[in-house]
Amino acid sequence: MPTPTVRPFPSFKPAEDGDSLRAAMKGFGTDEQTIIDILTARSNAQRQQIANYFQESLGRDLIKDLKSELGGKFEDVIVGLMLPPEQYLCKQLNKAMAGMGTDESALIEILCTKTNDEVKRLVGVYEDMYDRPLAEHLCSETGGYFRRLLTLIITGVRDESGSVDPSKAVQQAEALYAAGEAKLGTDEEVFNRIMAHSSFEHLRLVFQEYKKLSGQTIEQAVKHEMSGELKEAMMALIEYTQSPYAFFAKRLNAAMEGMGTNDTTLIRIIVSRSEVDLGDIKSEFERLFDRTLLSAVKSETSGDYKKALCALIGTA
Repeated sequence: MPTPTVRPFPSFKPAEDGDSLRAAMKGFGTDEQTIIDILTARSNAQRQQIANYFQESLGRDLIKDLKSELGGKFEDVIVGLMLPPEQYLCKQLNKAMAGMGTDESALIEILCTKTNDEVKRLVGVYEDMYDRPLAEHLCSETGGYFRRLLTLIITGVRDESGSVDPSKAVQQAEALYAAGEAKLGTDEEVFNRIMAHSSFEHLRLVFQEYKKLSGQTIEQAVKHEMSGELKEAMMALIEYTQSPYAFFAKRLNAAMEGMGTNDTTLIRIIVSRSEVDLGDIKSEFERLFDRTLLSAVKSETSGDYKKALCALIGTA
């Protein structure tokens, strides 16, 4: 079972939390520590109950109040925690496509790691929030085989029966080999079809068969055969298939590597995985990079922003 770092608070009292938050934001100055202590230690469902109490008993919009009191990256974390998970990810998808340019990495990270059901919920929530189909927005912001791959993924065509067919895996490994290394140029359509339709369990077997057949790993083949966003999406699918926790751990590390920090990615992964599997991602991070996620985040962030992220990561 995956290990979250944020779990439901045992002796939860929405009215008590709501009153404490109101007191923390009332009058002159803001008690940021109280906001951090409460909101990072409640599950999303509990935070929704606090917001309801705020609205019904205090006649106030908790998210609006938080936005008016907080700022910068600290606000991004806290407001992110207050949104229901699907709304939060839809907001991130929209942000990745809004304005000039597109953040393909964010689209890949959010969409390539979801089950059919999760994608279906995102598609529904996205249209409710933005009055525009997600598929249409994606199509206007992406192109070529990358667009086709994302379209297949959000259509929910992946086999999720959990079935693994060894003979089919051999055939598909041969098809991938024939579509890439064995010919001049690449038949991206074949890669798209196999990577978007097969279950993650089955794909693991396809990758093993590919190595037996080709002598190269599927990663080496993709790096050699593809470029740009399609290559990045394929690499993400391969990495996620082989180890979801390592996939997110590597993303977090990349967000903190070198000069500057990609705060958007850092916040998105920590907020969206805290109630899912951040405990496992943390362990994998330490195994891969020989330092704790907590120490890495501490060295890259500061102030209340740092406190909020560290509280979500947890020390355990």
